[in-house]
Amino acid sequence: MADTATARTSFIATSATNTAPTAEISPELSQTLALLSTHRSVLGYILLAHPHHLGGGVSIIRSSGVIFDGDAGRKYAAVIARIVDSVRDGMEEVGEEDEVKFMRIRTRRHEIMISPDDKYLLAVLHDPTA
Repeated sequence: MADTATARTSFIATSATNTAPTAEISPELSQTLALLSTHRSVLGYILLAHPHHLGGGVSIIRSSGVIFDGDAGRKYAAVIARIVDSVRDGMEEVGEEDEVKFMRIRTRRHEIMISPDDKYLLAVLHDPTA
């Protein structure tokens, strides 16, 4: 298990396409995110306000890990929102009336897990070889 002192968490009030105030998150969610960031294979996570609640914009509520700092974090936020929208649109296009609950995308170096719900989009980037 990684040292909890090395886990970096950022609170960001700016967004990729919209500026919105940072949303309140429950203590349970906060505790879960803290636990996530201590896992040795997790490179970082990013919690986004659901774009549909912001009129289509993407707002970063919280992030952890240097991979999601600054401009890189804003780029990841926009891409994650587009991926979720794209998958939902594709499901609707083929007549699937199901709801997207979890996505896992594997690349040569990383794996990104995305969990969309009504309020948030949570993405976790991890090293599958760790």
